[in-house]
Amino acid sequence: MAITMKEAIVAKGAVVKIVDSEIPKPGQGQLLIRVVVSGSNPKDWKVPEWTNKEHNSGDDIAGVVEAVGENVRLFKKGDRVAAFHEMMTPGGSFAEYAIAWEHTTIHIPDKLSFEDAATVPLVSLTAAVGLFQSANLGLPSPWDPATTSTPLLIYGGASSVGSAAIQLAARANIHPIITVAGNGIPFVETLLDRSKGDTIIDYRQGDEAVVEGIYHELKGAKLKYAFDTISEKGSYVNIGKVLDPKEGRITFVLPIDESLVPGGYKHRTMVGDVHAEWKDFGFVHFQNIARGLAEGWFKAHPYQVVGGGLDGVEEGLTNLKNGKASALKYVFRIGETEGVTG
Repeated sequence: MAITMKEAIVAKGAVVKIVDSEIPKPGQGQLLIRVVVSGSNPKDWKVPEWTNKEHNSGDDIAGVVEAVGENVRLFKKGDRVAAFHEMMTPGGSFAEYAIAWEHTTIHIPDKLSFEDAATVPLVSLTAAVGLFQSANLGLPSPWDPATTSTPLLIYGGASSVGSAAIQLAARANIHPIITVAGNGIPFVETLLDRSKGDTIIDYRQGDEAVVEGIYHELKGAKLKYAFDTISEKGSYVNIGKVLDPKEGRITFVLPIDESLVPGGYKHRTMVGDVHAEWKDFGFVHFQNIARGLAEGWFKAHPYQVVGGGLDGVEEGLTNLKNGKASALKYVFRIGETEGVTG
């Protein structure tokens, strides 16, 4: 194996440079993964923007285990895996090789492509944390499903986090699911169960119509649970108008002006918790998602391959910054990078 590798470093403005870096070594409980395909997320350009610190911001890994650190029990060299890299640490997915913790790594089912697998890790764990973590919505889990009607609002159903949340909520028998979407409505429709009251509100009709539509679909029930997977452009303001002020719970994925949500319990979903105090939670839920991928009840997000491997990361992140992605994720085949031979 070579000593150095190609790595993409992301700076403010979604500016990316390709550098030669030393191949990292896995520590205790970690895996070194040869990245076949890297996924991407909006935070990949946002974090360098917010912090003004350039780094390899990719966190969605799909590839093959190259080496394992001490005390790794579930994986061996040659395994096909998908993993959620620990954010803001060295060894991200925009590189030929990446580092992941064993507890946030899963085996890729034989029928699933690396491209599909690269769309899964961060968003599926974000959805699980938002829905089931007690600090957030605290809803019934997929292995202890709801037994009564539990209206759930998912704002941004076509987003990758939103679509993952719909699938996990449905697995936990949480219905009716009321979701807000726009251009991605045809995709979202494939995830819902209309027979259980699931429905879509079209945000393109305007904020007033969204609020009225949610009230209509609640059919007199209280809205106690809302997952804002957008957390901007007025999403949480609309939620604040329909959320029950006493019993309502809202979780969001970005910082918001909480004064615009006048009532209810509010908490930001932090997927990084699975690399901190919620490690066991992350392990159990990610293994459940792996089972869902194998059994077919959890599906990868639609994707678009951006050509050029790491050389295409700037294009992909710029598209994300400019809002060009709708109901799809950008992925990068690392082997297409100029100068990468293996």
